[in-house]
Amino acid sequence: MGTINIGFLHSLVRKEEKLLLAEFGKHPDVSVVMLDDRELVFDLCTVPPLDAIIERSINHSRALHALRLFDSLGIPCVNSYRVAQICGDKILTAVALRDHGIPQPDLRIAFTEDSALKAIEEIGYPAVLKPVVGSWGRLLSKVNDRDAAETILEHKTVLGSYHHSIFFIQKYIRKQGRDIRAFVVGDECIGAIYRHSDHWITNTARGATAANCPVHPELADLCVRTAVAVGGGVLAIDLFETGEGLLVNEVNYTMEFRNSIDTTGVNIPARVADYVIARARAGSRA
Repeated sequence: MGTINIGFLHSLVRKEEKLLLAEFGKHPDVSVVMLDDRELVFDLCTVPPLDAIIERSINHSRALHALRLFDSLGIPCVNSYRVAQICGDKILTAVALRDHGIPQPDLRIAFTEDSALKAIEEIGYPAVLKPVVGSWGRLLSKVNDRDAAETILEHKTVLGSYHHSIFFIQKYIRKQGRDIRAFVVGDECIGAIYRHSDHWITNTARGATAANCPVHPELADLCVRTAVAVGGGVLAIDLFETGEGLLVNEVNYTMEFRNSIDTTGVNIPARVADYVIARARAGSRA
């Protein structure tokens, strides 16, 4: 077999991207082609000489459409367009989890201020409002009472984009200061971290601290089943611990991992690079 050409779809080259590029560079038969999503031009016909794509874009809409275009040309993508479509939309994620029997927090979806207010009061205070499309714990609102609900709903409707006129309402889960982020590559949960914070939002991007979380059988099984539910690949899964067991909160398809390598003791970028190369080799034999 000759050289394997891996397309590296990106926006900025952050710490994660540098770590991945270093791992690809350890394979003498792998050539990485940098694909800046700000510079790409597609004509719908030309098939670039690529054996696989790894997607590392920051911009969801550019990532989603680029993946669809590469997919239409028959190039294996990690993650696939379908996975990006599901995981990039909290409603589609919730439906996929439900369809596969994956436990998740109680939620409601509404399309007007009045129906959203009714949904919040049906779930009960406090409730959490989330943008349907978004990441890094941004624009989340913990709604503690009716006055706050009315104000936040009005602001979202008047000031937000159309995404903010679709109301994703989730039951507030008392996390006792931590949640879990687990990493799945292919059919294996390769590691997990606890994210500790005094704030109700426990994203490390918002200042949470990380500690190793042992991957016990219940966690591994739920995470692999969650990955299957959204289409599989390379995913980060956020979970809550409750008295009734684990609940899946969100699934991330362009995962960040720089703060989790030392914490888990797992070379996450190496595992991801190996998975992408295997997908490329499998595609070249097809």
